[in-house]
Amino acid sequence: MAVDNAVLVESAEAPVQPARWRLAGALWLLGLPGVVAVVWALLPTLKANEALLPLPLGAVVLLSGLQTAVLLALAVALGVWLAPRVGLRVPAVSSWLVGQPIGPALRAQVVPGVWGGVAGAAWLWALAQAAPTALQPSDPASAMPLVAKLLYGGVTEELLVRWGVMTLVLWLGWRVLQRGRGQPGKGLVAVAVLLSALLFALGHLPAAQALAGALTAPVVVFVLVGNTAFGLVAGWLYARHGLEAAIIAHVLAHLLSYPLL
Repeated sequence: MAVDNAVLVESAEAPVQPARWRLAGALWLLGLPGVVAVVWALLPTLKANEALLPLPLGAVVLLSGLQTAVLLALAVALGVWLAPRVGLRVPAVSSWLVGQPIGPALRAQVVPGVWGGVAGAAWLWALAQAAPTALQPSDPASAMPLVAKLLYGGVTEELLVRWGVMTLVLWLGWRVLQRGRGQPGKGLVAVAVLLSALLFALGHLPAAQALAGALTAPVVVFVLVGNTAFGLVAGWLYARHGLEAAIIAHVLAHLLSYPLL
């Protein structure tokens, strides 16, 4: 995968550097609605299996939300600390936090983000046509609500996987192989994009197992290939244009594909 060394993010202006604590707080709050949405989406399933729960339903819901919120905080903190060191950015949010217009930073990301979202929607539709029978819900009403896909999938997952995991992978490679000197080479960026995409795909296996009942070879291959492909697109958008471009693509992919699935 060709990634311009100019990395990573193109901007004619000097990099915007808000206070770390302000950026961390803003990004954590940005991802929090997705945490609430996904827990709310899982509530009917938890209620249906309440007798099997090791704790009262309310405690399980609270702990599930807290666990995800803590993971989000960790990912946000990693990104805030490490992203500037390897040339990765969240330009529009950073501009807003320091009182600069977000228009220029956002405009540079909209077009690539939209293209990524359209490609992602087409890919999701194609995957739906080839999905193993075990992954097709018998009751359409049990499918993940659109609001959870948009808020958690589109925003929270990007903060967890791209801002947190991909940034960490790139920083580790940069520190080990380049000894923290200069900007990360395009090979390191490509590896970080690939590894984060694979981890993104692996993170979908528990949900696939819950839906299919068992992780058969066709289910595993389908989930890994399908999610890795989009993870490559989102990772490239983050590296090349900024985190908001990856968020735009992820949100739009779910929004455009939802009526077709």
